[in-house]
Amino acid sequence: MGGGGGSSYRNWKSDRLAAAVRKDTEEAAAEYEALLAGYFGELLSGFNDRDAELVHSRLDQIKTALQKELETSFDQIFGGSVAKHTYVDGLSDIDSLLVIDESKLVRQTPEKVLEQIVAILRSHLGKVAGVDHGKMAVTVAYADGMVIQLLPAIRTQDGLRIPSGRNKQWSDIDPDQFRNALIKRNGDCGGKLIPTIKLAKAVIGNLPEKYQLSGYHVESLAVAAFKGYKGEKTTTSMLPHFFENAKHLVLRGIRDVSGQSTHVDEYLGPDNSEVRQQVSHVLGGITKRMRTASAARSKGQWEELFYDE
Repeated sequence: MGGGGGSSYRNWKSDRLAAAVRKDTEEAAAEYEALLAGYFGELLSGFNDRDAELVHSRLDQIKTALQKELETSFDQIFGGSVAKHTYVDGLSDIDSLLVIDESKLVRQTPEKVLEQIVAILRSHLGKVAGVDHGKMAVTVAYADGMVIQLLPAIRTQDGLRIPSGRNKQWSDIDPDQFRNALIKRNGDCGGKLIPTIKLAKAVIGNLPEKYQLSGYHVESLAVAAFKGYKGEKTTTSMLPHFFENAKHLVLRGIRDVSGQSTHVDEYLGPDNSEVRQQVSHVLGGITKRMRTASAARSKGQWEELFYDE
């Protein structure tokens, strides 16, 4: 009986020790989670507050200059990351539609429209910013690092038309369709999807340029990655989930519901292209680094993801 009593006492001590260890582990995990959430909050506060007024001031300046020179009316500059509140200052992700209501520009080719917009903005902005254009958009690069991309859109009776990017013609676009899908998915995720997208863009913006995905592509990946999401609705849980899923999703083209192009990620080539596989590998590496940082409960390792030298 004495032996049995001793065994019970040892079991009792063992159970209490296990419970104490469990409690310490849970408390440490909760403390780390709060620390990481606080760090993400600081980052997001910086993204949200830094130069927000300057962005809109510059957009207004651009619109005023174009209206004066072209003697036509432009709708409020909207669309892209500015309207969706997903832009991150300094990451070349301030994409906006420039809606042209009435003008001789309506009868011109996209290339001519882009050339005229560039000429006007160069004249008005001078040395303040460099202005150039590609097949679809005008890029205004300011000396302080801010980059604004303007996508001209012609308003017609049937909707909006933008440069196709694949030929010298205009193509139909429905910018609200994707924006509404993003708003719905953000609501499904308790309002945490848009902050998660901002954080993801900041991490991706820290990669070598050849691996930096476009802002619209990141948003599209996020909408796909969080379809039916059942995990915790926190940025600390959702950011690793994004990269874990993005490394698979990036291997195949994502259909562009807005009509801007066939796929939002045409720049990566066909499905399973070498470029897509390279990007997938890099995104997978980010996932592993996040896991390692969380396992070590290291804020410093997380900071390196955002500000790696």
